[in-house]
Amino acid sequence: MELKIYWTDFAKSELKKIFKHLKENGSLRIAKNENKKIVQSTLRLRNQPEIGQLEPMLIEREIEFRYLLHQTYKIIYWVNSEKNRIEIMDVFEIHQRPEKMKRTK
Repeated sequence: MELKIYWTDFAKSELKKIFKHLKENGSLRIAKNENKKIVQSTLRLRNQPEIGQLEPMLIEREIEFRYLLHQTYKIIYWVNSEKNRIEIMDVFEIHQRPEKMKRTK
């Protein structure tokens, strides 16, 4: 059964920050393109929810967080079986401090 992709408000906010940064430091075209690619990279999770690796920095959490990499971005997600969906929790540039990831609740 195909799962739905659900972006949390926090993840959407982080995606907007990425867009703003790319727009200011690159161009509107680059920002739109990259955001589109980030979102599209999550679509394969609908049929293969466990393709992402377990996130070692969040292993102590009750929820089993996984991640996908898209170029220099890490997309943190988990499989919410009760709601039949993949929940995208966070997106961030991997050159940032790794401990920043622990902000995902």
